[in-house]
Amino acid sequence: MSVEGVLAKMARSAPRAAWRRLLGLIAAGLLAGSVAACHKPAAWHGIDVSGALPPLSFTMTSAATGRPVTAADYRGKVVMLYFGYTHCPDVCPLTLSNIARALKRLGPLSGKVAVLFVTVDPNRDSLTVLKRYTSLFAPEITGLRGTPDQLAALARRYRVAYSVTPAHGTEPYEVTHGAGVYVFDQSGAARLVISSLHTAKPDIPGAADDLKRLVTHGAPKGLFGRIMALFGRL
Repeated sequence: MSVEGVLAKMARSAPRAAWRRLLGLIAAGLLAGSVAACHKPAAWHGIDVSGALPPLSFTMTSAATGRPVTAADYRGKVVMLYFGYTHCPDVCPLTLSNIARALKRLGPLSGKVAVLFVTVDPNRDSLTVLKRYTSLFAPEITGLRGTPDQLAALARRYRVAYSVTPAHGTEPYEVTHGAGVYVFDQSGAARLVISSLHTAKPDIPGAADDLKRLVTHGAPKGLFGRIMALFGRL
């Protein structure tokens, strides 16, 4: 029986949560072993989260088409995932502008990257508003809008904190959200978190270099890649 067959058989007899933890440990061990066995690769500029976060998975509505989309629609591309909102006064426009600058450095390779801007304020961010807002930055950026449950599930999956407090009396409408940008490879595996793009000194060259490496080198191959693919189907 193949390795995938053995793992799939194990999955059918174990609780999903326990099985996901086991696969994550196996993948992390394989990744550590492969690094030790080979020449040390060049360091990433972003934070390497390979094996530490689950693969990309969601169901939301695309502001570009008005239709439901899932992570499967973006397989084959490097995906940047960012949570924000269109009324954001500074952090969101700065982050998206810096993402656009990094994409510009990629030249034609930017077409192999999809940037997903997930609104944490769907009450005010309609699909029309999202589409108009994201078009201000780069064609690779697509707005996504989900139901409260869909948004909460996606944020919880990647440990992203956010809150929306409607205006009350003299208190203004207030929204908070995480500022990290999550990067996934072509198979949907989580690879990096870029944390500098909302700061006064963003590492644009570093972000562009990381994206180029992921675009040109592709998803992990061999047993590690197959295990990560199985992990993503759970």
